[in-house]
Amino acid sequence: MQFFYTLPALLWVLTVAARPTPQFTEITQTAVVGTGITSNGSVLGNYYNYWVKLPSGTFDLTRSDRMAVTTPKTIPTTGSRGPIIVEPSRTALVIIDMQNFFLNPTLSPEATAGRAIVNATVNMINGFRGAGMKVLWTNWGLDDFDLLTIPPSFISGFSTNGSDLASQSFGSDMGIIDGIEAGPKLVRGSWNAQPYGPLYDLQTQGVATGTDLYFNKNRLSGLWGAQTPLGLWLQENEITTLFFGGVNADQCVWGTFLDAYYKGFDVVYVEDISATTSPQSATEMVLYNADGDGFRANSTGILPAIL
Repeated sequence: MQFFYTLPALLWVLTVAARPTPQFTEITQTAVVGTGITSNGSVLGNYYNYWVKLPSGTFDLTRSDRMAVTTPKTIPTTGSRGPIIVEPSRTALVIIDMQNFFLNPTLSPEATAGRAIVNATVNMINGFRGAGMKVLWTNWGLDDFDLLTIPPSFISGFSTNGSDLASQSFGSDMGIIDGIEAGPKLVRGSWNAQPYGPLYDLQTQGVATGTDLYFNKNRLSGLWGAQTPLGLWLQENEITTLFFGGVNADQCVWGTFLDAYYKGFDVVYVEDISATTSPQSATEMVLYNADGDGFRANSTGILPAIL
């Protein structure tokens, strides 16, 4: 028996025969929220990002049903939600703007509360390192492109004594401070943009040994917009849980905390390593909203729990 093909039919046969053997089987799955994962109604989220509220009231943030765990830590909280269980390999401490510009007594004499949290911050950093959790320094550090493109509202807000002069804002020469060349205002590599006091040596040591990472930012938030250096690292390393501290609590700390919350991270505001020069009402706003957006904690409770 003979078969005769028209030209289009022959081309179709040759095309099918030339196709490579598929390596993957295509399937369709749907991730659904809440009780769609399990019959446990205390699961909050979806397959990729979820919490489990245990009968004790503790929130399990480890995502252990789909991601490996090492030695989870149960941490007490100070707000209305918690305690929490975290996975060290997916948890990090974010230290924001503890820089000479904001904390040096000559440059910022009013920042007494910020200088007062340095020792507690050092203890938290050493504690996170000891527990194998990353420390992420996130500071103002502008480059030439940032200076060219930063919005006018920021230039005004960071002008000296509210002068509204661009020549006294970002990138302007800050002269000699305490016998040191302070460098251009909040430009990366300048002395005024370095971590303050003992934090500088702590940061350089941590980065050198690999326990810490350093990220420059060009807005109040280190996670603003579609992507930032900090955000990219968090995504690539599958970090899920972030503890926050630094200055100012209601500005750069809060801005980064809030963007992290928007992007789906677990956010923990650490009260005794956060400070501000703003009125007390600003701190009360942060505490109130951090309690609703995530969790609140103190280093005095965290450190015994992770070490």
